[in-house]
Amino acid sequence: MLEITGVTAGYGRTEVLHDVTVSIPAGHAVSVMGHNGAGKTTLLRVATGLIPVMRGKVLIDGEDVTKLPPSKRVKRGLGYVPQGQQSFPQMTTLENLQLVAKRQSDIDEVFDLFPVLKDLLARRAGLLSGGQRQQLAIARTLLTKPRLLVLDEPTEGIQPNIVADIERVIIDLTRRGDLSVLLVEQHVGFALRSTGTYYVLQSGRITMTGEGGAAAIDSVRDAMAI
Repeated sequence: MLEITGVTAGYGRTEVLHDVTVSIPAGHAVSVMGHNGAGKTTLLRVATGLIPVMRGKVLIDGEDVTKLPPSKRVKRGLGYVPQGQQSFPQMTTLENLQLVAKRQSDIDEVFDLFPVLKDLLARRAGLLSGGQRQQLAIARTLLTKPRLLVLDEPTEGIQPNIVADIERVIIDLTRRGDLSVLLVEQHVGFALRSTGTYYVLQSGRITMTGEGGAAAIDSVRDAMAI
């Protein structure tokens, strides 16, 4: 689905990523973990087309999209949920969803994933908790029917019960086989339980990769010195 191959990228003349290769097969969830400053968000900006690459390629379904802008990558099935539980704060939960929904049945489907939103339809998004806004942000992106869901630090500042809900949703969606997920995360346990393959990014380089799952948590934590 998505191939980031030999990418070096950064800001101005400063290189942040150095010869990074990450692969997200169709129907799979992949996590990229690392501390603040490791280059995780830069990697997502490369994937989504928000910054150019200095060297390397970005492929979607085998097509070179390295020079395509974000809007054209969205048309190829990319959906991006950035950090910060973003929403339109003066609009209600329902209005936020209606902005992108084509049918009421699509909204009903995201209620199956995030049932708490159904009880918050009339509440302005700015009055929701951080965890509720994060669920809303993910739900709104899913309404665009992406084939690749890109999540940037979805657990940041979120209460544990909602972290568990987001973990469940990622697992459920990828089990269906029609959605790929690229998850960037510091929360090692959440990332490894949610995804089948992981990469560790340190100082802009991939230093470790392997199969996800709870059994990998201790070794990844040791490697990251957490």
